[in-house]
Amino acid sequence: MPLTDIALKKLESSERPYKRSDQNGLYVLVKPNGSKHWHMKYRFNNKEKLMSYGPYPLISLKEAREKRDRDRKLLLEGIDPSTVKKERKLAAEIDARGRFDVLAGELLEKNRLEGRAENTLKKKSWLIEMANKDLGKRPIMEITPSEVLVVLKKQEKAGNLETASRLRTTIGEVFRYAIASGITTNDPTIPLKGALVRKRVQSRAAITDPVRLGELLEA
Repeated sequence: MPLTDIALKKLESSERPYKRSDQNGLYVLVKPNGSKHWHMKYRFNNKEKLMSYGPYPLISLKEAREKRDRDRKLLLEGIDPSTVKKERKLAAEIDARGRFDVLAGELLEKNRLEGRAENTLKKKSWLIEMANKDLGKRPIMEITPSEVLVVLKKQEKAGNLETASRLRTTIGEVFRYAIASGITTNDPTIPLKGALVRKRVQSRAAITDPVRLGELLEA
């Protein structure tokens, strides 16, 4: 006999967990502490498996049946609902973790744990803060080379050629960390090699006078 909301509300706890069935594999499990949880029992590839839908009344009878029907449709298509659930969970985790600022923070923490010099960490943190102003809230998988170039060109236009170069390197580090973490497969800073104005290095004449060389060494 199918469950009703009235019947569900009347279910009381017992010393041991017990089940009350609805239809087509759906049932509610009543635990000794009085909590009630939805499950669906099914078979896939001749193996008995279980789906969990959450607690009642947070998940209503209507919602539990909708979840059951959705998963039964997957079974008709030869798809294991538990596999789909794992994929959804992984996608949600990647979505939550996949922002540039989150991964940049993880990289910085990794560098700290590796014992990088404090001055190095300060410089990298400064560069990451700079990148976060434009890229921080963006999903790292969606960031394009042209988007990164806009960020770098801001520093270049301000005359900060060395900063622009170091910023490209740091952003690239974040992307390589994301690739290693399985979040993305692309580093958009690679195509930008050579896209920035290089700082001109001024050569200085070598000191050949022994007296002047001695003064330099003493200084």
